Amino acid sequence: MTCVQEPSTHDREMPSTHYREMPSTHYREMGDRMTALHAGHSRDVMRYLLVLTRGERHTAEDLLQETMLRAWRHIGVLPRDDESARRWLFTVARRLVIDAVRMRRTRPAEIGLVDFTWIPGADDTTASALATHSMKHAFNRLSPAHRDILSEVYLRGSSTEEIAEKFGLPVGTVKSRAHYALRALKTALA
Repeated sequence: MTCVQEPSTHDREMPSTHYREMPSTHYREMGDRMTALHAGHSRDVMRYLLVLTRGERHTAEDLLQETMLRAWRHIGVLPRDDESARRWLFTVARRLVIDAVRMRRTRPAEIGLVDFTWIPGADDTTASALATHSMKHAFNRLSPAHRDILSEVYLRGSSTEEIAEKFGLPVGTVKSRAHYALRALKTALA
């Protein structure tokens, strides 16, 4: 039982002149051998990778591609018998999964982009100051009941049920007051 180990990372890339120096029949034989390896083992290696990646198909496909690429790079040193070559492919695939898991553990967790459009910009214009003054003035002209409802809904984010419970009002009354308070605020701003 012979087992060929995968060469170290500095041995992985073959010089581009390597293939030019080979006779074309040797190059064709290597291609035929790689085609046979792929046809004979890629489905089984893919199933194995799907198990190891817990069904992550895209990850398994990437790892299969990398496994076959390494086989191509080392086609000259791969064992000739089919069973030993199969073991080599499975060993490389397993090592690639281990490397991928280690890489994920060492990388910081990815987070989605934060939407900063909701944060108001630093607008120091006179128009901004006038708009703020107008809003405060219009808000203060509302009745206390309307101010309380709008404060609860828009500043504290309370639901209509929470507001109704807090003030001892029916839900319909809270909704009605919120509607008329907004209408009065729009009128005051106009």
